[in-house]
Amino acid sequence: MLRFVTTRVLRAILTIWIAVTITFFLLRLLPADPTLLVVEGDMTPEMQAALREQYGLDKPLLVQYALYLGELLRGNLGVSFRQLVPVSEVLLDRLPWTLLLAGSAFVLTILIGIPLGVYAAVGRGKVIDKLVQVFGITANALFVPSIAIMLLVVFGSNLGWFPIGQAIDPDTRGLAAYLSLLHHLALPLFSLVLVQLGPYALTLRTNMLEVLGEDYIKSARSRGLTPRRTIWRHALRNAMLPALTLMGLQLGTLIGGAVLTETVFAYPGVGRLIYESVRQLDYPMLQGAFVLLAITVVLANLVTDMVSMVLNPRIRTS
Repeated sequence: MLRFVTTRVLRAILTIWIAVTITFFLLRLLPADPTLLVVEGDMTPEMQAALREQYGLDKPLLVQYALYLGELLRGNLGVSFRQLVPVSEVLLDRLPWTLLLAGSAFVLTILIGIPLGVYAAVGRGKVIDKLVQVFGITANALFVPSIAIMLLVVFGSNLGWFPIGQAIDPDTRGLAAYLSLLHHLALPLFSLVLVQLGPYALTLRTNMLEVLGEDYIKSARSRGLTPRRTIWRHALRNAMLPALTLMGLQLGTLIGGAVLTETVFAYPGVGRLIYESVRQLDYPMLQGAFVLLAITVVLANLVTDMVSMVLNPRIRTS
């Protein structure tokens, strides 16, 4: 058990380091000089050189990388080129909105996907099973921005049922603020859930079909256990393990989908911040956002591994 935990933690640290390294060097390949965007108006070569020295862009690339890692280990993500404020302050302001969107999509996918997968497996070959299969295959082929744009145009622009931007109406308090938050969250959330739900329900259906054919399930039925107890208490627990692992692996896709969805709906999360920072060539902000998202995904996968270990005795004893 200790070896399992240690291995997963070391793997998580290595993954974060790789993500940080790739992000750092990829951003340096952008074909523009970010110092040109720090100030407005004309900039003399002397002013540009002074700015490059101030932000450390005049140093060799490997030196910049070493300095960046050193600051990162101290929790310093740098200062935004455009906003001239610490990157961490901006990220901490935007992160809760992304966590709300992605977390809600994650929970809702599980809550809806479990009964869909179970009923499809129990009713194998029936109408509900065929509907779940068709929905799962179709949803797996959908592209999040396409769904988001379609929902935005139909339900936001044409019908006017939902707002087409922001996360909450200004100057709202109390219950009105919560209702406004849910109103703004509806379309981005539905976009993510629609794409994630199909593969999850199909995976759980497949797992349930395998588990329902196991000898211990047949034995439980022969002992007189009710079908409901057999399915929901015994079969589902074992079928959930691979599905839980799948959801952990799909967190990266979920975060990526949240980034694209936030851009479409002008939702004020980290994804929208990344879009704005790309346009402004704000290296520190982009680096900080990517590092933060990478850490979030890696930690979520680590938690998934730990939960799987708790639920699966074979992992603890291997």
